[in-house]
Amino acid sequence: MRASSLFMTRALGALLLATVLAACGFQLRGSNGSYNMPFQSIHLAFGETSPLGNELKRNLRALDTVRVVNKPEEAQARFEVVSEARNKAILSLNNLGRVREYLLGYTLVFQVRDASGQLLLGPTEITLHRNLTFSENEVLAKEGEEALLYRDMQSDLVQQIIRRLAAIKT
Repeated sequence: MRASSLFMTRALGALLLATVLAACGFQLRGSNGSYNMPFQSIHLAFGETSPLGNELKRNLRALDTVRVVNKPEEAQARFEVVSEARNKAILSLNNLGRVREYLLGYTLVFQVRDASGQLLLGPTEITLHRNLTFSENEVLAKEGEEALLYRDMQSDLVQQIIRRLAAIKT
């Protein structure tokens, strides 16, 4: 009986806190998906088949505040990829010397220039890491999990890029 009343008190407290925060208009910055970009058009220097480039294009087009153009001459800002790399390193071994855990990494270095070629954002590096446990008995499942982790890192990378683009001072 006492445990259920404690649970009800905590649940009521959490509900009250959520109501107060919602009523005061509290919202995490950028959490509503609207960013004020300091330019109206941008060119993304990714290959046509780049998964990262396609996801970034899709997210920028969803903003409705910036136009993604195909020709660099038509853009007020040019997003240039300096380097993009994925890597996989052994993080730990089991007692037999076999891999137990990998560390996956995704690194992107980019810069942004204006229409005249001046740097708006100097070379910026974003590096993300995820741990992947490994089992020799589940190789196929772990390959799928690895692909899923890279897609998750890619989505996280796109959100970080958009926040950094929105923070550019022109």
